[in-house]
Amino acid sequence: MSTVLNVLKKYIKPGNKYLWVIVAFILWMAFFDSHRISIQWALSRKVHTLENQVQDYQQKIVQAKKDAIDLEVNKEKYAREKYYMHTPGEDVFIMK
Repeated sequence: MSTVLNVLKKYIKPGNKYLWVIVAFILWMAFFDSHRISIQWALSRKVHTLENQVQDYQQKIVQAKKDAIDLEVNKEKYAREKYYMHTPGEDVFIMK
């Protein structure tokens, strides 16, 4: 343990300009730069949220395509179920 402290004392001196430049650079990048850590964190969360939305919309597109194919095949069924249409003289019972 004391050897680690001796090594640190060797490098942490007021005259070690390279260490202080590196520390200043890290502080600048972490807190003052326009690409600081907090902004990068927020952008990362936003990208994750948008990727989830893309997946949801892709699933909705697949469902909409299935509905469009079903509509083309069964126009009468679709009209009866969605718009409660019926032929004259026919009674329609809606069950939920």
